[in-house]
Amino acid sequence: MTTAFQLADYLVDEFCALDPIIATHLGVAGSDDRWGDSFGLAGLEAERDLRERYVSRLGPFTESADPRERLAARVMVGSMVEARRSYEHGDHFRDLRHLASPFHSIRSVFDVMKTATTEERDHVVARLETIAQPLRDYFSLLQTGISAGVVVAQRQVRSVIRQARRMSDDTASIDAIVDKLEASGLGSGRLSAAAATARAGIGEFADWLETGYLPHAVEEDAVGRDTYIRAADRLVGLEIDPDEAYQWGWDEFHRLQAEMQNVGDEILPGQGVESVKHHLETDPEVTAAGTDALILFVEQTLARAVADLAGSHFEVPHLIRPLTVQLAPPGSPLGAYYVGPSEDFSRPGGVWYSIGDQEIFPLYQHVSTAYHEGFPGHHLQIATAMSRSEEISRFQRVLTWYPGYGEGWAMYAEVLMGELGYLDDPTHYFGMLAKQMYRAARVIVDIGLHLGKDIPLSAPIAPGEKWSFERAVEMMRVYGFRTEDQASDEVLRYLGWPGQAIAYKLGEREILSIRDDTKTRLGSAFDLKEFHSTVLNHGAMRLDLLREVVADRLGS
Repeated sequence: MTTAFQLADYLVDEFCALDPIIATHLGVAGSDDRWGDSFGLAGLEAERDLRERYVSRLGPFTESADPRERLAARVMVGSMVEARRSYEHGDHFRDLRHLASPFHSIRSVFDVMKTATTEERDHVVARLETIAQPLRDYFSLLQTGISAGVVVAQRQVRSVIRQARRMSDDTASIDAIVDKLEASGLGSGRLSAAAATARAGIGEFADWLETGYLPHAVEEDAVGRDTYIRAADRLVGLEIDPDEAYQWGWDEFHRLQAEMQNVGDEILPGQGVESVKHHLETDPEVTAAGTDALILFVEQTLARAVADLAGSHFEVPHLIRPLTVQLAPPGSPLGAYYVGPSEDFSRPGGVWYSIGDQEIFPLYQHVSTAYHEGFPGHHLQIATAMSRSEEISRFQRVLTWYPGYGEGWAMYAEVLMGELGYLDDPTHYFGMLAKQMYRAARVIVDIGLHLGKDIPLSAPIAPGEKWSFERAVEMMRVYGFRTEDQASDEVLRYLGWPGQAIAYKLGEREILSIRDDTKTRLGSAFDLKEFHSTVLNHGAMRLDLLREVVADRLGS
């Protein structure tokens, strides 16, 4: 009899056959020179049909007596039912945004492609030469959305146009791929021609967006309550009351503001938070000059955390310990992010930094970021799941992601490192609080913008007003501790990806709540390492399901 785990294997294989980009990210060989059809409507319909076939096949396993098989089936069926609901609402026509759209997938796949052999390098060149194909498929999909009356906001379209223009006109982004190939031993006229072809294809896509899509885009940025609640439920993995979450975001904001003031007094007594922030961002003693210094600092921070905590607070298999830290290609949206290991671990997990023109790096900002993106945050979380092929289905390990669980764990990791004494330096603790404030501001701004909320009279910015793009940028610049460009990038992200930004703090809140409830239930029998293992060893899932799993596995 076929098991749920075998069905998961078959399902991933079929997804890889339909979508070569998924295969490349997973390290599955055989299609690295192709793009497939998944950027167009035909490919998305094929994936929809695939999911429906497997929902019916997996349904009986959701009641299996084997807890591993039952959980595997529940996660897979739940994920695919959510994808069905998203498809029925036409979300694939809205998949054009400032960050994390198919356009970004087309560019970013080159960052994980192998270049060690001549064949692997030829695959990169082949995709450069044919990059216009997925871009045309994507635009055809968007045109179908126009015909269906499902379009995104003008602000999102203009952002993607700007990014495409930069990739097309500024050689740096595509040249990063060329440089990677040349460093691996490939230098040829074909490579130069392929790079030029890729730039031309991206420029053509920008032209299409400007002339064929932008005139149909809507002016209104907000998606409204119904769309927002549906998106938030899927992204957080919980039923969300946005009004309660908005009020909680402000409560958390004021709590953190007071705590930052207290910690700031330890750093510069009586000077105030703004003076402390200015000091931490400009004093050479607490900043890093240049990207080499930043990368070294992050590498050392992560190495110490792994050396100290592996075995005592976390199970850390040797297979997952390699963790790279590197710069993202020029032109990428600003920020830090994690890219997981390939399925066979031939490509280790890595923390990537997109820094734009920044040259001085305030280190107080980068300690918690290292813990969040690396260890014990995303790397421990994602690589642990990837390594547990006997306990977690392949589909769940490589194709399942809930920001509420994923980002919630990474936020929890920041708080945990403070609890464990790794932020005893007040500048580092101040940095963690700043990151917490940044994510609390996200809850406020994301919900406030999309639901048209009033800014409370107690707010430090524009009390009593409605949220606007400009007010949101001001909020993220001042209280999110962003530069002007970073703050603008942030707000563009929230408007284009409703419900994702709140998953960080709401996910952290739920994981802390699950931990507190487990402590209360178990009393002196509660073991922190066992709790961490239970959360991590069962893979990504909805947070409401995680609560069930923890209660079941750590029963009284």
